[in-house]
Amino acid sequence: MNVNLIVNPIAGNKALRSIKKIEDLLKGKASLTTFITQKKGDAELFAREISSRISRDKSQISNLLVIVAGGDGTFNEVINGMLSSQESAAKKKTVPLAFIPLGTTNVLAKELNISEDVEKAVHLALTGTAKKISLGRINGRYFALMAGIGFDGETVFSAKNSIKKISGKGAYILSGINTLIKYNPPLIKIKTPEGTFTGYTAVVGKAKCYGGNFHITPEANLTEPLLDLCLFKGKTRKDLIRFISGVIRKRHLNFKDVFYGKFPEMEIASKEEVHVQIDGDYFGTLPAKIDVVRDAISLVW
Repeated sequence: MNVNLIVNPIAGNKALRSIKKIEDLLKGKASLTTFITQKKGDAELFAREISSRISRDKSQISNLLVIVAGGDGTFNEVINGMLSSQESAAKKKTVPLAFIPLGTTNVLAKELNISEDVEKAVHLALTGTAKKISLGRINGRYFALMAGIGFDGETVFSAKNSIKKISGKGAYILSGINTLIKYNPPLIKIKTPEGTFTGYTAVVGKAKCYGGNFHITPEANLTEPLLDLCLFKGKTRKDLIRFISGVIRKRHLNFKDVFYGKFPEMEIASKEEVHVQIDGDYFGTLPAKIDVVRDAISLVW
């Protein structure tokens, strides 16, 4: 087996010291090539290079495994690099990916019950079963877990731009508090095949897990070619606090001002600026066209 390891050494507190251990575990069992990122965007570039190389020599597909060691953002970069064009997407669907969680939150690992113990995760990567999963796609960019529109999009945006000295969860907690204090959200409109819905914050999920072990879209499934929409219609800070409390207590879907549905595609817009995050990283602002790419990648777990 040929293994291409894409690793982000600053994904989490233990990432840098885990690289050698991962390599040592892999070298005795596979032919290994390691790609170490130095900045944001490198993982996507490495994945694109791997994708291009396979396009030139299709025989590599049968014995190649790409292992992503990092956080959810690193994995997002890799899937976008591997599926960087329609031509490459069609050819790379059979190239298996595996994930070794080294990030702060590791939502994908929690979704798939992948251990955060490096040795166990490497063993699963080498011995697990490759299964097809469907990806979300927003304005042409893929996501594996979720797109957050409104409150959490604003939270990620604010953390990205203003909290420079705090890393990990601390930055997002403080940013979330600051966003809540000034919460005055614009109305968003979501057009689906079954009608148009309005609200103030939304999560479009491909996975159940969110921000760790919270379940905002509890009926989502990575293998299902549908998007789960959880739309919150409350506008005030008090409403939002109630919604967050409901998520924590797993009761939010019982609220009258929460809409939940499954759709193959949707368009989301607002007359004002509304921020969006995907897989925990800042994406941009509305409008957004979101659809599903069925069986987009093979993932080992």
